[in-house]
Amino acid sequence: MSLNRFRKDRIKKQLFTKNRLVILNEETFEEIFSLKLTLINVFLVATLGTFTIIFVTTYIIAFTPLKEYIPGYSSSKLKQEATNLALKSDSLSTLLENNERYLTSVRKVLTGDVDHMKLNKDSIKAAEIESLDTDLNPSKAELELRKKVAMEDKYNLFETAKPKVDLVLFPPVQGPITQKYNAREKHFAVDIALPKNTPIKSVANGTVIFADWTPTNGNVIILRHNNEFLSVYKHCESLTISQGEVVKTSEVIAIGGTSGEQSTGIHLHFELWKDGYPIDPTQFIDFD
Repeated sequence: MSLNRFRKDRIKKQLFTKNRLVILNEETFEEIFSLKLTLINVFLVATLGTFTIIFVTTYIIAFTPLKEYIPGYSSSKLKQEATNLALKSDSLSTLLENNERYLTSVRKVLTGDVDHMKLNKDSIKAAEIESLDTDLNPSKAELELRKKVAMEDKYNLFETAKPKVDLVLFPPVQGPITQKYNAREKHFAVDIALPKNTPIKSVANGTVIFADWTPTNGNVIILRHNNEFLSVYKHCESLTISQGEVVKTSEVIAIGGTSGEQSTGIHLHFELWKDGYPIDPTQFIDFD
């Protein structure tokens, strides 16, 4: 019992015994600095300093920009920027693909190297090929339903009429057609004879995406309209608009005359395109 008490007293004495830390001049032994210390004070100061260093380091890593320089650590801001850049790159890739597809369509318009496509005149959409085995005869229930709906709508005064077509096209010029649209012969246009200096007008509101002279077709204008329609005017003598301008329906865009190689006399070579495919302009425009 006395031995354990002796050891405790000894440890207590070592912890609380006052010591002096003295800094002396080596040559003159003059006291420069002195400090009274105990072992318990040294332990407390060392512990407090350790916790302070740990706290400051944790704060720097968690709440300051210095954490970005730590290898393997990425901030939420960097992650958000990386996500935004990935979304932008994906959007740019999609936009680039759409532009390439659009330029390909315009290139087909200028070269005429494309297969024709039949369109429905009322909806201006690609006509679907119906199966020959489909039974198109209405059933008895369908006939009764049609009769009921017809009777209900017969005296409906508030029924609003809607147009069947999405786009109305006006003739660029009036005149006889000298050469019709013929997809088999790769003549994806109609040629309209016209006198010299005849004004050529826009068939609808649109934007000029091409207006320049070409070696084979003379002065050429390409207009872009709503619903991805393109109208093409070739063999113009002079142009009254330039690329990038916005035109209105029936606005004069060119003057007819001699331009390029025309073996059939003065005429307008007019083409109509939808989604990169040529269509017969006489389905939508009356040139007479």
